[in-house]
Amino acid sequence: MKLTLTGLVTILIVQVSFSQKLTESEINEKASIIHKKVITIDTHNDINIKNFTEEKNYTQDLDTQVNLPKMINGGLDVSWLIVYTGQGDLTTEGYKEAYENAISKFEAIHKLTEKLAPNEMGLATNSEEVRSLLKQGKKVAMIGVENAYPIGEDLANIEKFYNLGARYMSLSHNGHSQLSDSNTGEEDNVWLHNGLSEEGKKAVLEMNRLGMMLDVSHPSKEAIKQMFELSKAPLIASHSSARALCDHSRNLDDELLMLFKKHGGVVQTVAFSSYVNTEKHNAYNDAKMELLKKHAKQNSFTVLERDSVRKLDHKTQEQYYEAYQKSENKVKPELEQLKKTVPPVNVADYVDHIDYLVSKIGFDHVGISSDFDGGGGIEGWNDASESLNVTKELVRRGYTEDQIAKLWGENLLRVLDEVEAVAQKLQKV
Repeated sequence: MKLTLTGLVTILIVQVSFSQKLTESEINEKASIIHKKVITIDTHNDINIKNFTEEKNYTQDLDTQVNLPKMINGGLDVSWLIVYTGQGDLTTEGYKEAYENAISKFEAIHKLTEKLAPNEMGLATNSEEVRSLLKQGKKVAMIGVENAYPIGEDLANIEKFYNLGARYMSLSHNGHSQLSDSNTGEEDNVWLHNGLSEEGKKAVLEMNRLGMMLDVSHPSKEAIKQMFELSKAPLIASHSSARALCDHSRNLDDELLMLFKKHGGVVQTVAFSSYVNTEKHNAYNDAKMELLKKHAKQNSFTVLERDSVRKLDHKTQEQYYEAYQKSENKVKPELEQLKKTVPPVNVADYVDHIDYLVSKIGFDHVGISSDFDGGGGIEGWNDASESLNVTKELVRRGYTEDQIAKLWGENLLRVLDEVEAVAQKLQKV
């Protein structure tokens, strides 16, 4: 199923009179006021521990999509910093290496909030701490774990991660983990567990007990359905969009969306170009890659396809992305010219997904995420400094202040509160 923007407008449930159309100046003014008032939360930002040193860190406007200067400039209040581990071998050695990688990222985030920038940013583990830190004039970091692979075969590590500040975790990433099948199984229809493993099912209940949100952005559809059946608390998708608009295995189809509505969870719409509009993304990306390859060849750098990058080990991936970014920065003027003839996926395309999700499951179950520094970013919202542009597009389409507040953060905080409440009840049993 593929919907046009015209079709979306017809089904969109927005309580506003379109006869009172705002001018562009009025949109900008209204959006700026709303953006300053609401709590703006981006639920998925990857990190590189090299950017958490005394010499190079988030107090500086680094060549990253997220850092404190960019958050301040864009009015982004809360960044969920991600403890990400790529999927490796299901062996003792693999688990050990993954655990060490995860701990290094936990330590980096704590170093940022406790040593490098304690006056500018604090670490929050619940909604009350979020609101308290914002009242103090600070930005807020929260921690999500992308891929439970690092917990290995010891479920007690879930509590260790919780105690380090993790408040959501996905049970798999790109590739089947010891706990859950991944959406990537759709490529060859090869599955390891047909959903969750027995240990994966136990992990769901342990996360419920602790008060850690289950993130279903990467597991397979069958695994997600099983999590909905098992979990006593609402689920989140920390960075996923609508499959009806973009048929990618990382997106959620209507059946899964309705489970979010039924169980009270929230889908954090992701501004990841190829998950928003694959055809448009591919057209621009192909043209961009030709330009980059031409430039890279002159500088002895080889541009790889995304699938090839995924097969690299973690350290080599980081080195590749660093070199890729430098190569891309050198051709920025040429890329700007390219956009005039081959337009990239933009904020309007992204908000089409928000429109669709709202029309399907309601304002209470939709949120916002970018996947910055992990492949995310679209024209108009390519780093945290451009966050206001999302609010502008929402205002342009008639969303009210209350609705925008829910989308930008209140829905996510509500789910976090509900997951915490379930944990408190379970711990009393």
